Amino acid sequence: MLATTVANRIHEIRDPIHGFIKFDSEERKLVNSGPFQRLRYIHQLALTYLVYPGATHRRFEHSLGVMDAATHIYDVVTNPENIYHDSVRSLVPRQADYEWGYWRRVLRMAALCHDIGHLPFSHAAEKELLPPGTRHEHLSRDHILGEELRPVFAEIKIQQEDVAKLAVGPKYYGKELSVWESILYEMIGGDVFGADRIDYLLRDSFHSGVAYGRFDHSRLIETMRILPREDRGSNEPELGITLGGLQTAESLLWARYFMYTQLYFHPVRRIYDIHLKEFLQEWLEGHRFSTSLTNHLAMTDNEVLAGLRQAAGDTSAKGHIQARRIVDRQHFRLLYETSPIDRELNLESVELVFAAAKQEFGADAVRHDPYESEGDAEDFPVYLRDGSIASSVNLSPTLRQGPSFAVDYVFIDQKSKEKAKTWLNANKSEIISPSRK
Repeated sequence: MLATTVANRIHEIRDPIHGFIKFDSEERKLVNSGPFQRLRYIHQLALTYLVYPGATHRRFEHSLGVMDAATHIYDVVTNPENIYHDSVRSLVPRQADYEWGYWRRVLRMAALCHDIGHLPFSHAAEKELLPPGTRHEHLSRDHILGEELRPVFAEIKIQQEDVAKLAVGPKYYGKELSVWESILYEMIGGDVFGADRIDYLLRDSFHSGVAYGRFDHSRLIETMRILPREDRGSNEPELGITLGGLQTAESLLWARYFMYTQLYFHPVRRIYDIHLKEFLQEWLEGHRFSTSLTNHLAMTDNEVLAGLRQAAGDTSAKGHIQARRIVDRQHFRLLYETSPIDRELNLESVELVFAAAKQEFGADAVRHDPYESEGDAEDFPVYLRDGSIASSVNLSPTLRQGPSFAVDYVFIDQKSKEKAKTWLNANKSEIISPSRK
């Protein structure tokens, strides 16, 4: 176990979600590093604060929260009292061993680093603003393995490669993980119980002033266990829960659904992302963000906001029109969104309205914003009161077929809004007629 000496004292930060978040002097070296401090200048929810004024929180505090939640998960699932099977007992290091403390620290530092590769304004238009096949996780990996953080991890006495594995997972690290490493990664970035998902739902809900993202995360974490998949005839362990946490797991799933439908997919929030993407594609050199680590560290929301302000006031500047749409709140307005009645008449109703609006008002005056998720099953092991293990999908209809969410918006230039609404009211039936090609 890694001991904390007198010189390596404990520091704490007050956080509105988790109370006091603590780290020692060795870990503070990573907190104080350039790549992590840059997250103070990256908004968690892009331009959402233009719609929900309180949503000004940053990736910095989110990453601290992920570290705190991941640590709590680790301490619960590695507690000997919470280990029920020999296959798990042989996998999990004993708390008295150095290895237990080593992996605990790696997990904490990986949680801190999981977002250091984010672009300005986080997820806004990442796909279009990076080279094909590149995502922010690749940049996070490269920073973790890079020269600037090498001496930091050496002082903390952990391996860069171990941090990178747990921070971005096998898909972006580029190599398979061991069973133990896979479980640790699930504690941070897992699709069901990951600390990343737990923190962003709670934090985004709090700062936006909405209640949709709240759920009993403390109960959920306290019921987490590492369990063999006996329901599949396998002793290979996975992260699961006891039966007492099943309803809390369901509530997390519904919290995510409501946050997407009520906050993340708010139409004004979505159109601001579109305007920001179009501005950046004009304003950035080469029309994309640089993947050079030096250039990446130098580019934050602050530089983009300064560019927006300058371009909005200069008619000759690159991205002037898009900048004015953001800075002067001249964003496009919602013209049409799908409805059950229209979809029953024609599944392609939105595409038809979009095409007709472009023809009527010009392509520059219309934008289409489609997105649809799949209602995937959330399959994980559940420890029952009789000591047996069952699959979550066999115990919960909600987890068997999770809720899907979708948006399909057509936006119109503000100047054409009233004319376009009158036009659509008069012509919608003909536009979405099933016979229309």
